[in-house]
Parts: sequence; C-alpha cells; structure tokens
Amino acid sequence: MWDVGFLVMGVLLAAFGGRVFLRGTVGLAAVLLVPPGIIGATVAAFATSSPEAAVGINAAINGTPAVAVGDALGGNVTTVSLVMGTALMVSAIALDRRDVRRDLPFVTAAPLLVGLLTFDGWLGRTDGAVLVTVFAVWLGTTVSQALRERDATGKVLGEQTPRRALMLTLVGIVALVLAGRLVVVGATGLGVTLGLDPFLVGATVVALGTSTPELATVVVGQLRGHPDLGAGTVMGSHIFNALLIVGGVALIRPFELHVDEVAIPVVAAVAGAMLLIPGRSWRLGRSRGALLLLAYGTYVFAAVRVLA
Repeated sequence: MWDVGFLVMGVLLAAFGGRVFLRGTVGLAAVLLVPPGIIGATVAAFATSSPEAAVGINAAINGTPAVAVGDALGGNVTTVSLVMGTALMVSAIALDRRDVRRDLPFVTAAPLLVGLLTFDGWLGRTDGAVLVTVFAVWLGTTVSQALRERDATGKVLGEQTPRRALMLTLVGIVALVLAGRLVVVGATGLGVTLGLDPFLVGATVVALGTSTPELATVVVGQLRGHPDLGAGTVMGSHIFNALLIVGGVALIRPFELHVDEVAIPVVAAVAGAMLLIPGRSWRLGRSRGALLLLAYGTYVFAAVRVLA
C-alpha cells in the first residue's frame, strides 16, 4: 500500500511541477532571448533527468550499477516512445528543423555507442570518458547555437520577470525531482515485491518512474501550446541519459554488463529515435504517436520475456 501511495503522490506532484516548471522555463527563454526548444534540450532536460542522475550516482556508490544503467537506457526508451507517443496522442507537434538536425543524430547514435562500448561485457572508465566527451561535444554545439540565435523579438508566453521566471523554474525543478523520487521508491518497491531482475527493474519499473518529470513537462507543454519545449526536453533528456549518466556511472564504478541485457533497450531506443524522424512537413501526428506507444509496449514485453 505504501508503494502505491508513493506512486500516486509522485504522479500528482509531477503534474504540479510540470505546470510550474513550464511557466518558469518559457519565461526564462524569453528573458534570455533563447528559443524554447534549446531551453528544453538543456535546462529542462537536465532538470527532468535529475531522477535518473540521482539513481545512477546512488546505485554506482552502493555497488549496484546495473540498476543505474538499466534505468538510464530504459529511461531513453520510455522518454522517446511512451512520453513522446503520449504527447502526440494529445496533439500533433511541429518540430523545429534546426533542433532536429542538431539533436536527432545524437539521439540515434548515443544508445548505439553505449551498445558498442558494452559489447565486450565490460563498461570501464575509458568507456565512460568516451561517453562524457561525446556529451560535451553535443552540449557545446547546443550552447553555441543558443548564442547565435538570441533574438530580442522572440517573445513567448511565460513569466517575463527574470526573478519570477527563475523562482518558478526552481520550484518546478524541486517538485519534479521529488515527484521522480516518490515514483522511483514506489516503483522499486513493487519491482522487488514481484521478484524481478535488478537490470529489468531499472529498465522498466524504475525507468517509468524516473520518466515521470519528462511526461509531465511534455504533456503540459502540449496543452499550453509549447510543443517545441516538450520535444526539446525529450531529445535532450535522451542524450543526458545515454551519454552523461551512463558515462558518469562507468567513471565512478566500472562494471560487467551482459550484452543480452543491453541489447533490448538499445535496439528499442534506436527504433524510437527513428520514429521521431519527421516528414517533409516537419510535423509528427497521432499516427506516429500510436507507433511510438506500440514500440514501447513491444519493448516492455520483450524485456520481461527475455530478462525476467
């Protein structure tokens, strides 16, 4: 009962945090004269990935890095397929071609790189350094683009007062982090009760819990008319998880990892990324959302079937 209670409280708090965080970050984008998509890919993605980061650091320190890597890779699948699929079922998203061209290659390549580095069954500090370096390249590219695209005429809806925008952003971050923590505790407790494998728990149950902030941010963004912020958050969070979090865990505590465990979330993450490739209209609609949700369901079925 406590686990279920934590899950319910986490979901409710995530809804509140997503609404407040959206108002703050959109206002912050206006104050900084930066497109909301870039704010989503950096500030929002970093904030909503904080539960994965907390799980990763704690798991690495406590000697259970498999849970951390399972959470990060499973979180990629959950964020791209479940979160984005749910958002597209709410309404279609018109993507910014500059954001897609900047982020989507990294979104596709990041899980492939993780799979390649773990092919020998070991993720060491050198592997972690490679992942973190690639992340630094992406972050540098994004910041450089943000500096080039500062536009004094780019006013958007949000909290225009710098102090208020920053305050709402911080309140939203705290609420989302706490929401993610509550859901993780509840989800992990249910996973242990069901007697599931640690990597499987991380790749499915914990990943679902730590993706709650992204889900709240993206859905609220859709409902409030800021789909570019949500799409940026999804792709940025994916890159944070696969490169920075997995790389950071490897730097803290190198560990063995079976290829068959990694293969399922890696393939599912790449498949989800491919489904984000827009057509000539640069729009994703409900049919693409249905495919993403189907891909997520297939991933969960395969993971439970093979790893349970």
